[in-house]
Amino acid sequence: MELLKAEGVSKNFDSLYAVQNVSLSVSGGERRAIIGPNGAGKTTLFNLLAGELEPCSGRIYLFGQDVTTTPVHQRVHLGLARTFQIMNLIPNLSVLDNVKLAIQAIKPFRFGMFRSQNAYTSLLDEAQSLLDRWGLWGKRQDLMQELSYGQQRRVELIMALASKPKILLLDEPTSGLSEAAAASFLDMIRELGRDITVVIVEHDMDVVFDLADYITVLHHGEVIAEGTGREIKDNHMVKEIYLGEES
Repeated sequence: MELLKAEGVSKNFDSLYAVQNVSLSVSGGERRAIIGPNGAGKTTLFNLLAGELEPCSGRIYLFGQDVTTTPVHQRVHLGLARTFQIMNLIPNLSVLDNVKLAIQAIKPFRFGMFRSQNAYTSLLDEAQSLLDRWGLWGKRQDLMQELSYGQQRRVELIMALASKPKILLLDEPTSGLSEAAAASFLDMIRELGRDITVVIVEHDMDVVFDLADYITVLHHGEVIAEGTGREIKDNHMVKEIYLGEES
């Protein structure tokens, strides 16, 4: 079943076309990677899928619903979450407070204005459950700025999972991580059930080929190839344009 679909999507900034007539379809439970050289349009496409940008033409569908002009917060409530290449964390708050704020963003109450003690207890229970599951409850009182970069990335993913998404968009999640931290982060993604569909923009080809079921390759804002890891590795155009190999 198609959960996320783009049909003929284009986006230009003045005379520059960042994305040109891109179509893709992501099925439930899939691990999809979007790759391409710098300037290929990957982040722009991600922003279109997430609702950060509106396309100049084309349509975007989420769970069969046209969300082309639907804002970010409404897509979140439909079941879409994302992380960013530059993390969206509050460095001078604790790990626990960051996670609680992420949970509150999708709840009908706001921080400091709880309707009841039960609401606060429920919030704390949800935060503890998330941090427990991913092995960071022991760091709950640490300030975000005191964590390693790899730990901060893990907290960011936990915050994205707070909305109980059906689709998770990951933007360059291993960028800047050590080999060990990247491996730990990828283990988190592998532990996610197939009830969560994952779409990832990633520059590390080892990560892409290890994680993705299916790969979409962009070049100059256009899709030039799609297929499994093996098919992409064997694609002569990808070798020439993206991998820098001669066919």
